[in-house]
Amino acid sequence: MVVRTRAALAVSLLACVTPALTAAEIPLADFARHDRYRDVKISPDGEYLAASAIVHDKAVLSLIHLSDMKGVNVVPREKDELAGFWWVAPRRVMYTVGHKLGGLEMPAPTGELYTVAADGSDERLIFGYRAGIPEISATRIARATGEFAYGELISPLLDDSGYALIASYPLVAATSGTWHAVPSPAAFPEAYRIQLRTGIKTRVATSPLRNARFLADPHGAVRFAFGADVDQMQKVYYRARNDAEWELVFDQAANGRAVTPHAFSHDGKSVYFDCDGDKLVGGVCRWDIATRKLQTLWSGSESAPTELMLTADENGLFAVGSMPGRPTISVLDKTSSEARLLTALMQQFPDQHVHLGTQTRDGRKRVVTVDSDTNPGDFYLFEVDSRKLTFLLSRRPWVKPEQMSRMGPVTLPARDGLALHGYLTRPRGQETARHLPLVVYLHGGPYGVRDSWAFDSEVQMLASRGYAVLQVNFRGSGGYGVPFMQAGFRQWGAAMQDDVSDATRWAIAQGIADAGRVCIFGASYGGYSALAGAVRDPDLYRCAIGYVGIYDLRLMYTRGDIPQSIFGENYLKMVLGEDQDELYDRSPIAHLERIKAKVMLIVGGADERVPAVQGERLHDALALRKVDHEWLYQRTEGHGFYAEPHLVEMYEQVIALLDEQIGDKSDKEATRQ
Repeated sequence: MVVRTRAALAVSLLACVTPALTAAEIPLADFARHDRYRDVKISPDGEYLAASAIVHDKAVLSLIHLSDMKGVNVVPREKDELAGFWWVAPRRVMYTVGHKLGGLEMPAPTGELYTVAADGSDERLIFGYRAGIPEISATRIARATGEFAYGELISPLLDDSGYALIASYPLVAATSGTWHAVPSPAAFPEAYRIQLRTGIKTRVATSPLRNARFLADPHGAVRFAFGADVDQMQKVYYRARNDAEWELVFDQAANGRAVTPHAFSHDGKSVYFDCDGDKLVGGVCRWDIATRKLQTLWSGSESAPTELMLTADENGLFAVGSMPGRPTISVLDKTSSEARLLTALMQQFPDQHVHLGTQTRDGRKRVVTVDSDTNPGDFYLFEVDSRKLTFLLSRRPWVKPEQMSRMGPVTLPARDGLALHGYLTRPRGQETARHLPLVVYLHGGPYGVRDSWAFDSEVQMLASRGYAVLQVNFRGSGGYGVPFMQAGFRQWGAAMQDDVSDATRWAIAQGIADAGRVCIFGASYGGYSALAGAVRDPDLYRCAIGYVGIYDLRLMYTRGDIPQSIFGENYLKMVLGEDQDELYDRSPIAHLERIKAKVMLIVGGADERVPAVQGERLHDALALRKVDHEWLYQRTEGHGFYAEPHLVEMYEQVIALLDEQIGDKSDKEATRQ
């Protein structure tokens, strides 16, 4: 196997490059910079690449001719930016646009579907509320008309490249002038066969379930409709063909088990499902269509599947990926060519995660992604005939993996015996050091979201300044099974917070952290947890940093985009509860007299998920009590800062606070005292 790596391509430049910066000298701006490329997909005929690229802080569609790596950028209009893209024909791409809500959220799609030729010509808006408007669509469409609905690709039609299958969801609400898909209780999505150049469509299915997703078989028949109903219970409907009646085949409300169809088998006689597995942690099952029996093929012992790896035709399952700590791959079909290729690549890239991406229709070329905790990701082209692997693009070419800090999986017990998983990142060069200053860094969500073994720019930023970073997947996090996630329901400020405290005390007891030099930092739910930690354990943390966080749980029912639909309302009732007194008691703003830590609040004025009022009210309450605290407010930012200068400013202020409270400056101050 021939490999051209990033290092080999750059060797001729080494003579004119200054010596590598040490980790502590890496500019904060390098951590704030957006990915140059996020995802890369090869065309079915193997002549072109399509990639999501960031140009001037905006996501655009890059179309690249593979032979010379030259191409064009398709730039969405006005404030739109690329939200998703797919090859739907040998030389045609479908893409959707959205509006950026903040650094922590993917662009909120408008639901409009565009198609464009592989060379960037013949761009057409074929579906959406602005379709057919000449100044918006810039097309020659004569028959497509605007539809007040949100579109989503179900699948290309490989046997009829002029068409694709899409789902249509009615739009029923607007927020801040931007249309969002907010399903109505009476709205049932529909599936259409749509012409890729004219937008003319034919309905092939109406879902029996609100807000459902669809799965089609390899021949283009829509066979499954599935999703969570307004009661938050998962349901799966099946039909034998397009003209058959829908049949409810799985109902979580009836048996407590949630399953999701993923792909059809080669012969079309069975379907691969995400399921609970033998230990209720997560698994992969095969559902026999004729017998209606569900058979477990793979069962996780510690974590749920993170990836179902399909064969070239996307109908055969050859391996399952999971992440109990580091990424793990379980090969189910060792005879498949994909399994052999994956095994060879894993040997070629030890200590990294290898992902087999899209490939050509004939299977002779495919994109391969390689990434790790220190490598944001590189894209390669693998050619089957020559067994040649050629470097294509890098997500962040300025990042030097050898300068980054390694992330190690950890497992620890919660006070009630529940096993908790997480990650510890020590500063580079201090892998065996003890009694380090520690930042407990908490993920958002919280339900169904988890920290993973992967490159994290903010973890690396903190480690580059000499801080150990501890991440914990507290109960409620995703990836460890439904019971683990449900164990976090209605546990904000209670058992979920106990898990964070237990992880912090574990790090101290293990000699990893200095007990007097620990800060807690998180965004969104993590911002809530950071302040809740300062309230519940006032002597444990020297500082608490809340980034676009929630500080009054009662406001979640009245402010933000979650309570704007019946789905959102029912979700809040399920995970938070409705007792307003209890919600207030579990809110950091209710117990400010307990806080001893130095507080920093970081707020985006345009945040639609967690409105600025959450941070503003806490800021005012602290000021009223004459509690000295740091305040960083950016009027134009949303749920997480996105503009690179704003990120740099935030990093500077975060590091300044950490240095003052638990870093070198705190040591010097303690010596003077």
